[in-house]
Amino acid sequence: MPGRGSVAAGTAGGVVAFAQDHMANDWRAFQVHSVARALAAAAPEVRFIHTDARGSATQQVLDIDRLLASGIDVLITSPANPGVVSPAIARAHRAGVGVVLLTRRMVGEDYATFIGPDDSGIALKAARVLAASLAGQGCILILQGLPGASTTIARTEGFLEELEHYPAVSVAALRPANYLRADAIRVVAGALAEGLAFDAIFAQSDSMATGARLALKKAGRPPGLPIVGIDYITEAREAIRRGEQVASFTYPPCGAEGAAAALRLLRGEPVEREVVVPSIMVTSHNVDVVEPIF
Repeated sequence: MPGRGSVAAGTAGGVVAFAQDHMANDWRAFQVHSVARALAAAAPEVRFIHTDARGSATQQVLDIDRLLASGIDVLITSPANPGVVSPAIARAHRAGVGVVLLTRRMVGEDYATFIGPDDSGIALKAARVLAASLAGQGCILILQGLPGASTTIARTEGFLEELEHYPAVSVAALRPANYLRADAIRVVAGALAEGLAFDAIFAQSDSMATGARLALKKAGRPPGLPIVGIDYITEAREAIRRGEQVASFTYPPCGAEGAAAALRLLRGEPVEREVVVPSIMVTSHNVDVVEPIF
C-alpha cells in the first residue's frame, strides 16, 4: 500500500526514507549520514533507509515513487530539480507520508516542513565580500551548483542582485559545476584554456572552490585569487588559513533538525512549516574558532 501515513503518537517504530540527490557529493553524503546518526541516537527503533539518484532528477523521481510503494512513513528529500521532482514529492504528501524538505525547495505546498539556511542571504553577503576584496572593481567567475536546484537559483539570484550595487564589478561568466570538485576542476581549466579573464571566483560550494584552486595551481597561476565558497568544510578552513580563500559560509546539513522533524511527524505531532538554520561567515578573523561542518 503506497504511503502508510504517520505512525500514531506513542507508537514505536516507523520507516524514514531519505531520497538523496547525489551521494558522490561529499556534502550530500554527510547530510544523509547526519540524519542517520541523529535518528539512531534518538530513536533506534525507527528504520532509516536512503537512496542515491546520482545527480539525476529523473532517477530521484523513480526513487521516491519506489519508496512510496514500499510503504514509508516519512520522506526526507533535497530535490535535484524542483520542476522535475516536485510531482513525486506531492504524490507522497497526498498519500499521507510526512515530507521533510532539507535545504532545497520544491514547487508547490505539498510538504510538512522546509529546513535550511537562507541561500539568497548567504549569496548577498558573498557578493559584498568579493566586491570588497576587489576594491569595487573587477570580474567574477561564478561556479554554479546543480542547474535547476533551488539552492543554485537562490545563490545565483542573491549574488547578482547584490552586485548591482557595484557598477565596476561584473560577472565574467556563470559556469555550472554541479557542486562537485571534479567538475569544478574541468570547468575552471576550460575557462583558463579559452582565455576567459576573471579576477575572483564565487564558488557556490567549497568542494567547487577546492576544484577551482587545483585547476588554477595546475595552470601555474599564483595563489591569492579571491575565492569565496559555501559550506565551510575542512578544506575551506585550511585554504582560508593559507590566504587562498577569502571567506566561506557555514552551511549545516540540518541532519539533527531533519531527524527531529521526522520523529515529530512519526508521533503525529505538529512541525514548523519553515525552519531557517543560521549560517556564519568565516574569514581569517574567526577561522580558528569556528569548526568546519566536516
